[in-house]
Amino acid sequence: MTSVRSRLLIGWFRATGRKQVFLDTSRFDRSIVDSQRKRTSKPPAKLYRRHHVRRTDVRGFPCVTLAPRERASGQHVLYLHGGAYVHSIERSHWRFVSRLVDLLACTVTVPVYPLAPDYHYDEAQAVIAEAYERHLADVDPAQQVVMGDSAGGGLTLVLARMLREQGRPQPAHLVLLSPWLDATMRDPAVPTLDRRDPYLSTPGLLEAARMYSGDLDPADPLISPLNGTFDGLGRISVFIGTRDVLLLDSRRLRSAAAREGVDIDYVEYRDMVHGWPLLQYIPEARRATAELVDLLRAHR
Repeated sequence: MTSVRSRLLIGWFRATGRKQVFLDTSRFDRSIVDSQRKRTSKPPAKLYRRHHVRRTDVRGFPCVTLAPRERASGQHVLYLHGGAYVHSIERSHWRFVSRLVDLLACTVTVPVYPLAPDYHYDEAQAVIAEAYERHLADVDPAQQVVMGDSAGGGLTLVLARMLREQGRPQPAHLVLLSPWLDATMRDPAVPTLDRRDPYLSTPGLLEAARMYSGDLDPADPLISPLNGTFDGLGRISVFIGTRDVLLLDSRRLRSAAAREGVDIDYVEYRDMVHGWPLLQYIPEARRATAELVDLLRAHR
């Protein structure tokens, strides 16, 4: 049964018109400007007190590593934040990765990669690839995790495929939270899901995909990783809610991975919205985080 807090959250989304940002492309364009004006590339001050925090620059963009103050487990997570490739990293992302450090005693590296429309897919992916090289390439692959929410889930698969094509070991675990895997939004069932989603909507997502893709077809696997192959990738874990317009992406990934013999953990939460694991004030988010932590402990 959906918790009272989750029902109140959905009601708040509807009452405040959050979905209108994605329904109206002019409002969506304004939201990009507002988001990118924010000074959110630096973690909140309390994270500096809670963890060891180190900042480096990768191709001129900040890359932040959080590590436990006590003994670390050796597990290293590369976390790729969501935001439809156009919205800046948010405080909810920083709070979530801080919880991962606390619960797993792991190290987490967060590249604050370049965003559209000023930058395109190739520039964002180049920064992420270099962040991996600098911070995780020398870590035992059995202790590597690449994790991302929303657009970051798509970027997780793109990075894993790059490593596969280079003949390099895969990270032990690829974690996708409410991932955006098909930027074309062409599935005929999308309009039905769109009506149930209180937050995301197709017009804004298509606008973001256009900005991010540049001259590349949005159906290309570099933009829509659902269209690539999955054989040879590391273990995949997917968390998705049923009130998310991106639900079909995850279900199609589950089917494709099963066909190709890829280990996959598929976790579907009834009536949960896009990105709910980051919202720790609802019980379902705390439960999903606990499940995720158990999976990462079991396979390290």
